[in-house]
Amino acid sequence: MNKALMKKTTNDPVNPRHYKQGKIDVSDFIIDQKMGFLEGNIIKYVARYKMKGGIEDLNKALWYLKKLIKTERKK
Repeated sequence: MNKALMKKTTNDPVNPRHYKQGKIDVSDFIIDQKMGFLEGNIIKYVARYKMKGGIEDLNKALWYLKKLIKTERKK
């Protein structure tokens, strides 16, 4: 990753470094796949858990996944 970009995103509260892992920005992937709020949050929390919140982020992803399952069952 470009050092200038890394410095810029490291302390950026809107677009922190843990959102830009690898070659694909998580938000760009979510938009490209036309995901809704629940699906997007599942992907976001799973993608960043190693760099940010650890188990807490996995629990957040699980919460959104359970909510999505309940929503889909109602259809």
